[in-house]
Amino acid sequence: MTSLAEAVDAVADEHGFSGVVSVDRGGRAEFAKAYGPAHRAYAIPNTVDTRFAIASGAKALTALAVVSLIEDGVLSLGTTARSLLRDDLPLIDDRVTVEQLLAHRSGIGDYLDEDDPDLDLDDYLLPVPMQQLATPEQYLTVLDGHAAKFPPGERFSYCNSGYVVLALLAERASGVGYHELVRSRVCAPAGMRDTEFLRSDELPDRTAVGYVPAGDGRWRSNVFHLPVRGVGDGGAYTTVADMSAFWRALFAGRIVPPRWVTEMVRPREDVPGERLRAGLGFFLHQTRDQVMLIGQDAGVSFMSVHDPASALTYTVIGNTSAGAWPVLRPLRERFSG
Repeated sequence: MTSLAEAVDAVADEHGFSGVVSVDRGGRAEFAKAYGPAHRAYAIPNTVDTRFAIASGAKALTALAVVSLIEDGVLSLGTTARSLLRDDLPLIDDRVTVEQLLAHRSGIGDYLDEDDPDLDLDDYLLPVPMQQLATPEQYLTVLDGHAAKFPPGERFSYCNSGYVVLALLAERASGVGYHELVRSRVCAPAGMRDTEFLRSDELPDRTAVGYVPAGDGRWRSNVFHLPVRGVGDGGAYTTVADMSAFWRALFAGRIVPPRWVTEMVRPREDVPGERLRAGLGFFLHQTRDQVMLIGQDAGVSFMSVHDPASALTYTVIGNTSAGAWPVLRPLRERFSG
């Protein structure tokens, strides 16, 4: 029988994977290996402690920051977006609530609509210069002008705008900046020392640059594709070790109380077109009690899966748009069925 290391190595070699693969149980590593370059121009290789962007994987950080504010009485699930948006974003229905935004059931128009079959994440999609997007308030011009897709609460529709709105509501309700909310309420209690919303134009050492194919075997960095600093819907950087710490802290009740963890990872409905179920800020396996975070964007591919019963965590982070998905196959076959 092929070992896990052999299976992962074979797929990584076949597809030219660039990133890190990690498997652990209760924080004890069973497999961890880095592949490919963190920086192509300077031939700097990825290592197991390289930081990578995780795109929409950061939605869980937003959800937890919001839920911690709910626990403190600053917000509630029933708080309407309009109560804090006031005259901003007039096309958002006055009935939209925090709970609907968390559950992707708000129906608001999306500035990056992943239901669009023509969407190409490797394209240049931002309608404003990327350097103008570094805080939730700066996103108002991008979020505005998108008509509602359906009435609030009618159905599930994955929505990036909804999580930017959540970041905006959290800031306005608490008086604390979004990035500080995530740092103090999620990363610090979880011991995630290497997780941060970094600016793409000033990446520090030990951080991978994201790459998109430019044809003829050439690669370009994703610096012109994404907001210069992520907010509520994505853009955090992390390591595989921090992801392991995150899952352990979450299910130990160190980020939000256990009753809230149970509510956030409770399967609420099936995700249309996917073999997934949805919670609040988290996805879940179709049939098993496994919780997961998924992210993909230009130069970013990420998935981290945790099984609370066995304390198993496996994570794949790549610094290309699709690199993680082939490498995930042998892990999912062995651990998720």
